[in-house]
Parts: sequence; C-alpha cells; structure tokens
Amino acid sequence: MTNSSGNTKPVYQIAVLAGDGIGVEVVDATLPLLERLQALHGFSLQLDSHPAGALHYRDTGQSLPEASFAAARAADAILLGAMGWPEIRYPDGTEIGPQLELRVRLDLYAGVRPARAIPGVPSVLSDARAGQIDLVLVRESTEGLFASRETGTVENDSIARDTMVITREGSRRVHEFAFRLAERRRARGRSANSVTCVDKANVFRSMAFFRKVFDEVASTHPDVEARRHYVDATALDLMRKPWSFDVMVTENMFGDILSDQAAALMGGMGMAPSGDIGDDHGLFQPCHGSAPDIAGQGKANPTACFLSAAMMLDWLAERHGDQRLADAAARLEAAVDAAYADGGLRPFELGGADGTVAIRDAVLARL
Repeated sequence: MTNSSGNTKPVYQIAVLAGDGIGVEVVDATLPLLERLQALHGFSLQLDSHPAGALHYRDTGQSLPEASFAAARAADAILLGAMGWPEIRYPDGTEIGPQLELRVRLDLYAGVRPARAIPGVPSVLSDARAGQIDLVLVRESTEGLFASRETGTVENDSIARDTMVITREGSRRVHEFAFRLAERRRARGRSANSVTCVDKANVFRSMAFFRKVFDEVASTHPDVEARRHYVDATALDLMRKPWSFDVMVTENMFGDILSDQAAALMGGMGMAPSGDIGDDHGLFQPCHGSAPDIAGQGKANPTACFLSAAMMLDWLAERHGDQRLADAAARLEAAVDAAYADGGLRPFELGGADGTVAIRDAVLARL
C-alpha cells in the first residue's frame, strides 16, 4: 500500500486514541492481543494513549488537543477506537469528529474498507457463494462531497448548498493506491485481479472527470482488469453478487455509504475494520461508532478493532519491510476466523450472548 523502506525498527510507536463509548472498550480488548503477538513474533510496540473525542470536548472544550495530534503525527501508526456522542455537538450543530480532522490534517486520502466472509459468521445472503466474499472498498477521503464540510451555505433559510470537489491529483493518487492494492492482493492469492471505479459519470461532470483519471491510471496497470460501475448499480450488486468484486475505488460520500453496506456482508459494523492511509501516515479503526446505547454494558463486539489492528500490523510490515509484523497480522486474522468457526462465537448483534470479554478471550486463546 505504501513504499517499503526495507528497515525494521527496534520499537514501533503507536498512538492510541480510544475516544468515546465503546471505543474505549474495544481498544482495551485489543491491547492484550497486541501484547501476545509481540511475545510470539519478537517485535516491540510502544502503545501510548492520548485524549480526544466528544466527551473530552465536553470536559475541556477540545475535541483533538494539539498534543494528541502531535503524538499521532509523530507515531508510526494510529489505533483509534470510536469518537462521537449524539448529545455533544459543536456550536453549529455538527457532531464531534476528530477522526475527520485527522484525515484532513494528515492527508489520509485512502479509506480502506475490507469486507470478507468470516467462517462461522451467519451471512445476510442465502446464496452459497456468499462464502467467497473478499473485497476491499477504497474511498477517497479528503475531497468529494465531504470537501464542503464546514463550508456549505444556507441562503435566506430557503436554499442550502454543498459542493463536490474532485481534483486530478486527488483522483490520481487514490486510483493508483487501488491498483497497487489489487496487485498486492493478487500476489497473496486473495484477488480476482480487478479494480472497479464506482461513480455517477453518466450524470455529473465531476464523476466523468473522476472516471477519466481512473482510465488514465488503469492504462499504466495493464495486468489488472479495470472495470467501471455506476454507484446505484453497485449498491444493487453488493447485495446481488458481492463475490464478483475485488478492489473498488470511489468518491468520498459514495464510499461512506457503500462501506456500511459492505460491512453488512460480513456481519455488521461490529465485524468491519478500516484503515485511513496516506503517503506518510496510517490510522486504523473499527467502522462502528461509539454506540452510547450499549456503552459500559460489556456488550460491545471488539472484532472490528481486532481486524483493524491486523490491518495496522500489515501496513507497518510493508512500510518497514518487517516480516514479523506481517506474520502477526496473518496470525491475528486466523485467530479471529478460528474463534468464530470452531468456537461458535455469537456477539449480541448477531443474536448471541458473547460480549467484549468473551470474544477477546476466545481470540486470545487461539493466538
């Protein structure tokens, strides 16, 4: 996903921003797994916690203190829980979202949202081919419709406007990221070797431009099949035949919506990991929010955070040429699969009674 320096480090600095609600709970469940993996594979992580989030804003007036941002910027990677609280908002009525600020300030332009079938997890689809689902949605995370965040206008209480922004460079680099990801997945035997551009090029000039840049980048990767799909048809086919997708690349708002749909394919938000990756920084977090309705009850499913931590280790492995980290990432994914496949885990959102501690212990035992 990034250029590898080929140099392992004695200690990898990880900035931990647990955030709000169940974010704290799922991060706390993940740290023992990372400790065990260090012992098993012989690498070292320095895991330092820093304050941020809606509750911190309520108490201090700061959602992302500069000291926390500086630590995140200096770290080798960032592990984030979840941030936000419905009743706590900025004066303009918008939600507290330090994770969005981190994306912009650290230029984390590629939102990476994997979705794969996990053995033993019930599928929302009855088709037996649902067991073949293994796709990654790459969301451009710094522009698109989200470029209007904090700049949209309301005129005379009668007209509201938000503007979509698509740039050549923003499009080029996210398309390039997607093609390199497909090549990497192919090398690992996990890929159908295709990248699908998801857009609305038949209606919007901005989307036609997004597709034009996609075609230009595709021409430099002739060994990867380039596909094009309108976003509405993609939403349909994610339910009708999701096993046909490999890597998908799309605009910010489209990716925000489709990534939640893809999460449903692997059992819901509690199962869905993510990474926000740029040229110099990587942030990894579960796709879910802070879930105030279940916070503090021990019901939170930490699986998405486990898999996000595996993504973090894999990204660090490539960036630093450290095979120990890659092996640990694969081991963590395999432990999650085994816990669900032969352990019969059933989180609350899947109709079971396994809470945070039970899921942590089941995966920890299989490491």
